[in-house]
Amino acid sequence: MDGFQRRREQKKQNILEAALTLFMEYGIQKVSISEIAKKANVSQVTIYNYFESKHKLIHDVFIYYIEKSYTQFEKIVFADIPFPEKIKQFIFSKKETAKQIHVELYQHLMKEYSQEGNYIEGLYTQKVIPLFTHLLKEGKEQGFVDPNLSNEAILFYVKMLSDYIQREEVYQSILPMTEDITNIFFYGIVGKRDN
Repeated sequence: MDGFQRRREQKKQNILEAALTLFMEYGIQKVSISEIAKKANVSQVTIYNYFESKHKLIHDVFIYYIEKSYTQFEKIVFADIPFPEKIKQFIFSKKETAKQIHVELYQHLMKEYSQEGNYIEGLYTQKVIPLFTHLLKEGKEQGFVDPNLSNEAILFYVKMLSDYIQREEVYQSILPMTEDITNIFFYGIVGKRDN
């Protein structure tokens, strides 16, 4: 990649990051292209040159956010730390996201997620499941995940939860429960026990 292309990609990333930051805080409808341009330190014309429309920008921000979340999950999975610490970091990141994300942005993401053949579904199948399987294997080897539970059963449970969350009446009210749901998944309804 030459210098021009690198600067172009950096400018595009700055726009995506600025838009994401504003959408996280204020939602999608209240944020204008001019506010995004100001935050990204570019002109409105530059944004339209890269993204054509606000709708296209929103879609690209959605993909950018999902990729960023996946990269964070991947770092936790391959971190050189004990399994319980990985789970704590995973739960903490979910809790922080739930606190930071604007309800309107969250609902937009979930609406996208509920569409047939969406980007998240592809990423989940191709990348997240193998990573999650790796995490389960590690948990079993370290004695933190019941070795009698098959990966298939655990993944079935995750898929069931995922399918339920995609229903509009569910995703509209689930954001405040994100941390609790993650805790139930990893520790069950009995909760974490220190032993």
